[in-house]
Amino acid sequence: MSLRALGRLVRGRPGPWQRGTATLTVSPQSSLADESVCIRAEGLRPHQEVTLRAQVHGGRLFDSSALLRADGRGSLHAGRSPSLGGDYLGVQPMGLLWTLSPASMEPPHCMLRPGTDLTGQPMRVDLSLHPGHTRGSVVPGQVLAKQVIERWFSKPGVRWIRLREGKIRGSLFLPPGDGPFPGVIDLFGEEGGLTEFRACLLASRGFAALALPYFGFEDLPMTLTDIHLEYFEDAIDYLQKHPKVKGPGIGVIGSSKGADLALSIVTFIPKVVASVCISGCNANTLSDLYYKDVHLPGLTHNIDKIKVLDSGILDLSETLDDPNKNQKSIIPVEKAEGRILFVVGEDDKIWNSKLFAEEAIKRLNAHGKSNYELLRYPGAGHHIEPPSSPHCSALYDQFLGYPVLSGGEPIKHCFAQQDSWQKIQQFLQLHLH
Repeated sequence: MSLRALGRLVRGRPGPWQRGTATLTVSPQSSLADESVCIRAEGLRPHQEVTLRAQVHGGRLFDSSALLRADGRGSLHAGRSPSLGGDYLGVQPMGLLWTLSPASMEPPHCMLRPGTDLTGQPMRVDLSLHPGHTRGSVVPGQVLAKQVIERWFSKPGVRWIRLREGKIRGSLFLPPGDGPFPGVIDLFGEEGGLTEFRACLLASRGFAALALPYFGFEDLPMTLTDIHLEYFEDAIDYLQKHPKVKGPGIGVIGSSKGADLALSIVTFIPKVVASVCISGCNANTLSDLYYKDVHLPGLTHNIDKIKVLDSGILDLSETLDDPNKNQKSIIPVEKAEGRILFVVGEDDKIWNSKLFAEEAIKRLNAHGKSNYELLRYPGAGHHIEPPSSPHCSALYDQFLGYPVLSGGEPIKHCFAQQDSWQKIQQFLQLHLH
């Protein structure tokens, strides 16, 4: 080969990468955890292949990646540039955050949740850009650019109050300003304890939100035993009397077991005028429920119907007792005067929340009631949370000692979280005003 030909060949190849020529930007860099962000890279070679990675360092390490290709100007935009591999495919502006999962060295099947200091510290997401397409568990090499995203669960001025009022335990979050604000009680499921991040986000969106545990916290029962609605009524009365809360009606939002509680509360306690039931049942589940002269026995799981998948994950989708064969457990939802919003994923593998919502609606219709709305999402699983929460298809159950299948496809599930979160806020604002 002649020297001239060799020179042409060398000039046609890309030269060595010069550190610092690429830039990675996020807009906004600091935002509430339920807001979308725009991720861009500039200064790449035309059509250069790169790997974009995200990492969250907390008690455990979560990560995700996307394999991207720059355009003819050496730029890429997560909202327009399709991922060619990694943890998602195609154009998904929030795909990198939606698909965060435990890193390979971490225990699998755990959910990404914020730390305990919701009003003082953001969740930090570290972004890094690497040359080439890094696949699987291969550790990427050279870093072309870095950026940090701050995801806050509290906007400036949100007030956090740890509550010990009579028998009531929990955390009250108040929006900035004088108020008064619409009041909402927030309930989670059979994992117990105090879960605050959704209430904190609700306060950042203008609600006086009380994260209310009902077992497994401080001096409350350590396990899920008989439930007395008077405890929740005391919390409702507390909110109604609070000077920062706009009355007279109170809202309630619940997930999983918390959802059938939210349905029971709006049925039996008229002070609640709006109830959001996420992935719930139309019957009382897991423990007996009492209120004045009312007693609803709890549906239980038949452990003989548990399926063990090849992956070692437990499938409980067919284990819950059939409410129609346990009529006394069914919540008489036709008594409810408040508005009800059912939110369900059609791929819920904990139980058939779509069918349960339809059964509740059928009962309402049979009694001439139309005080309900239904949001149903194909491809969404059981744990429908605010958009800050990546998808988790199976979650380790501390009582069973094994991961339990919850269902859902990552992108479809996270779309359901984003869409339902906006509609839940609209529903509460409408009916609490």
